[in-house]
Amino acid sequence: MNLSTLPLLLLLFQVAHFVSYEAASVLDGLKSYSQLDLPHSVFGSESAAFDCHGKGPYVGVSDGRILKWHDTNKQWIDFAVTSPHRDKKVCDGLTDESMESICGRPLGLKFNSVTCDLYIADAYFGLLKVGPAGGVAKQLATSAEGVPFMFTNALDIHPKTGEVYFTDSSILFQRRVYMSIILSGDRTGRLLKYVPSSGRVYVLVKGLAFPNGVALSRDSSFILVAESTTFKIFKIALSGGNNIETFAQVPRSPDNIKRNAKGEFWVALNSGRGRINGLEKETEVEATVPWTTDPVAIKFDAEGNVVEVLDGRYGQQLNSVSEVEEHDGSLWIGSAVQPYVAVIKP
Repeated sequence: MNLSTLPLLLLLFQVAHFVSYEAASVLDGLKSYSQLDLPHSVFGSESAAFDCHGKGPYVGVSDGRILKWHDTNKQWIDFAVTSPHRDKKVCDGLTDESMESICGRPLGLKFNSVTCDLYIADAYFGLLKVGPAGGVAKQLATSAEGVPFMFTNALDIHPKTGEVYFTDSSILFQRRVYMSIILSGDRTGRLLKYVPSSGRVYVLVKGLAFPNGVALSRDSSFILVAESTTFKIFKIALSGGNNIETFAQVPRSPDNIKRNAKGEFWVALNSGRGRINGLEKETEVEATVPWTTDPVAIKFDAEGNVVEVLDGRYGQQLNSVSEVEEHDGSLWIGSAVQPYVAVIKP
């Protein structure tokens, strides 16, 4: 890493304002912790999804595969791929990021609760879906308003209409050079909507700084979007002109957002320890959140109040958290850089 970038990186890990935590509880992330190790050499379970029968998790990994956890046999099995010309001999087990555009890099995952199809945001192949039996995913969209997707990232699905809301983090930079989005101050990211009945894609919001995770409210009246560069979560009304307001300011770079059964939102906070070797320790994170030294995720209610904070205690286990999925009373935790899925049973 060029040392000239360090002052800017330090600035990016600081915030001047933060939300109130007076009524929040703190969950020690290292208690009741276990992990599901990924197959040899692969890593990066960015997002986790459970199917219509509650089976899973399903995760996308660094070599372009989507894997399914087989609970009976206690092992990962191949479920789907996003690249139509993916060669297993070349891609399986690959860790070279320069091959992502060939092998695929699935990020956001979500099952349609009605059709049981899995929708996938692949960083290079756009928006795709695959049926319950898996296989090669079908490409649904690769551009909007004539502008190609450059970094398709996260998604959520309207439970009644099947419309897919997703982010394109930049129209200039691909995932493998994501630091260029941050260092250049790029604000070309977009929030988009795919309509299955017509196959059309609509641009809902432009000019976002590294838009990342998205999550619909329980009544689908609004959607939350994480802006990773600015440490903000935006609330966007889905009627009346897509009014935008700040839902929360968080102390670290927000990644994926997942709603639980109660209508609360888990926002993953990426410490960057997996990439930036602990620079974040030298910032004002501790000063802004004195009651926990290592917030790796925050759970908000629908009004933006903090309900719970997950404390990683600077352990390597919860290093660079990208997602927290609450399912069957447990927290399933993904990471873009770790070779496992973490599981916490509060």
